[in-house]
Amino acid sequence: MECVMMVYEKALRDLIALKDEDNPQNTEQINRYKSLLLQHQQIYNTKEAVGIASAPGRVEIIGNHTDHNHGLVLAAAVNMDTVAAFSRRDDMLVNLASEGYEPISVDLTKLTPVVEEAGTSKALIRGVAAGLVARGYKIGGFDAAMSSQVLSGSGLSSSAAFEVLVCYLFDLLYNGGSIDAVTRAQISQYAENAYFMKPSGLMDQMASSFGGMVQIDFEQEQPKVDILQFSFAKAGYQMVIVNTRSSHDDLTPAYSAIPYEMKAAAKAAGGELLRDIPFERFLTVLPMVQKEAGDRAVLRALHFYQENALVKDAAQALKNNRIAAFFNAINASGLSSWTQLQNISVHEDEQPIALGLAVAKQVLGARGACRVHGGGFAGTTLNFVPNDLLDMFTKTMESLFGEGCCHLLDVREKGPDLIL
Repeated sequence: MECVMMVYEKALRDLIALKDEDNPQNTEQINRYKSLLLQHQQIYNTKEAVGIASAPGRVEIIGNHTDHNHGLVLAAAVNMDTVAAFSRRDDMLVNLASEGYEPISVDLTKLTPVVEEAGTSKALIRGVAAGLVARGYKIGGFDAAMSSQVLSGSGLSSSAAFEVLVCYLFDLLYNGGSIDAVTRAQISQYAENAYFMKPSGLMDQMASSFGGMVQIDFEQEQPKVDILQFSFAKAGYQMVIVNTRSSHDDLTPAYSAIPYEMKAAAKAAGGELLRDIPFERFLTVLPMVQKEAGDRAVLRALHFYQENALVKDAAQALKNNRIAAFFNAINASGLSSWTQLQNISVHEDEQPIALGLAVAKQVLGARGACRVHGGGFAGTTLNFVPNDLLDMFTKTMESLFGEGCCHLLDVREKGPDLIL
């Protein structure tokens, strides 16, 4: 027992040193890390060294539902994260105690998908492990105590943060930190698609895995990544996610219909994905696409082409420090998602996303920008709010969706990170 206590005491001393080096605003995070270490001690009593690692959530700045058809997106890692205190095991068992959930164990001697695990953390752990093995990487057991600020259904991609963190832990413990950001993202996406059984593009995992603000082009198998440097705070704006208190849970069919219909439109136009077909060619066969795939599929395809152009416009505007042009692109994207992509609501009598956007536009007027965020249909909106309007904006949104619905985000420059 004395040896076990020494393991945790060293980790706590490292935390104290970390706190001294950082600014006072990190006190809350330090206390969070300390709580995870103590939880790990109480549950596992390990003699192994204990570390703390973190992976960020992500914000989709622009590029709504483009990644699954190999389009363009502008995304960023954010300062809301998933954190784990972890230690290595000498067997093939992964034990995870996650705040707010029942503890789970995954036996890595079986790496084939388990139907009953679909939609669970077990599926993601098993899927990440299988993806690593398929690419020639090593795996093994670990014990982890986990806490997440990236809540399920928040639109900040809790699943991607979890997958990327799990992949990072396997990398740290068994592969010497050798896995690059793109491979880590692809393995994480594989786990979500093939084991968790949720169709998703690669954008969420790429943003979490890379960190910072990135423009991603998914045309090739190895996505092209362009890192952007821009501070909304220095420009006088705050990036705000508004949680409309409506969850993405149980909306998988509505979400899945979007890539399905886009691909149906592509097939009708003679390709596999919309990115395969130049926009000019698509327009020439539009009547045939309408006949074979339907009106909504055509509208969603038109959104795809327009959104790709807007991603380029938005990225170039930031590079040129032209914030007004950037906001024009964001607002145009939001309008396209609303009218063409049609991922604002699924129920006539419940339209929290539409309400949040309509009221945000009233508050912001010609200043700032807003759009649906992430998969859509429920969840969150993304807003760029001038600092002098932030108080009014927050109070207005809280009057609709409750106290604490507004999350002020900063871009996190690092992807998954070993804290100690």
